[in-house]
Amino acid sequence: MTEERKGELFILSEALLWSLFPIIAVLSFGSLAPVTTLAWTTIFATLFFACVMFVKGTWRDLKNPLVWRYGLLIAFFIGIWFYGLYYLGLKYTTPGNASILVLFEVFTTYLLFNVLRKEAFSLEHTLGALFMIAGALIVLGENFTGFAVGDLLILGATFLAPFGNMFTQKCREIASSETIMFLRSLFSGFALLALAFFLKESIGVDGLLPTLPYLLINGVLIFGLSKLFWIEGIHRIPVTKAILLQSMSPFLTLLFAWLILLQVPTVWQISALIPFILGVILLTANFRVTRFTNLFEIK
Repeated sequence: MTEERKGELFILSEALLWSLFPIIAVLSFGSLAPVTTLAWTTIFATLFFACVMFVKGTWRDLKNPLVWRYGLLIAFFIGIWFYGLYYLGLKYTTPGNASILVLFEVFTTYLLFNVLRKEAFSLEHTLGALFMIAGALIVLGENFTGFAVGDLLILGATFLAPFGNMFTQKCREIASSETIMFLRSLFSGFALLALAFFLKESIGVDGLLPTLPYLLINGVLIFGLSKLFWIEGIHRIPVTKAILLQSMSPFLTLLFAWLILLQVPTVWQISALIPFILGVILLTANFRVTRFTNLFEIK
């Protein structure tokens, strides 16, 4: 198996876990405010990565001052701002809406990596992006009712994530995935706890216990394991391609919402599967777009 194929499998596995994120996050809001929920989730993720570093013996990565510098930047852009805005947005919008709106990260990532950094982006990948966005718009056409505060917060978050991904990609060249995530979670967790205290949210264990299972699921599986998949993925394939592959998550979110929340998908939502599948094929398979008379040619 090639390194590119491994990267694609890592990202698709991450997308599967990520699709559960907005559902579990909303379920965890029962007795905790959004920032406090995110803070405790991040702290559980910190403990998870500390255990992984202990098992793999990668603590030596922390001897490099540059790793700490990258860790701070990654925590700032992703751990604090991206997830902070995302969690606040989930308080005022639905998981399905959030999973669709976060697709705008495709455009912000394209802007950073292609326009500013001149990273190669083929015609096939561009078409794949359009198919995936079309799938999102099909869902959007039935359920979208206007820009609420939550929608705007999540849209704002998508402009910050590409910078964090850029520094993550750089840091992965000198440190392990678990080291990067340990530092990101460590810095973010304490910063978010301080922010929750400043906002006068309750951060005690009384409100923690009722939502502990959801916090552990998000902290260990989604903030933990899935992010290891993400970093290993973008270490092997371009971030733009990784973001586009991850764009299948809204469909999976709708599927899990049906299974977990008993929200039956509509005809519009089911029809969105077609462009999503076409997008994944264009982004992962060895196809070359040639001309309209011979649209796809297998290499």
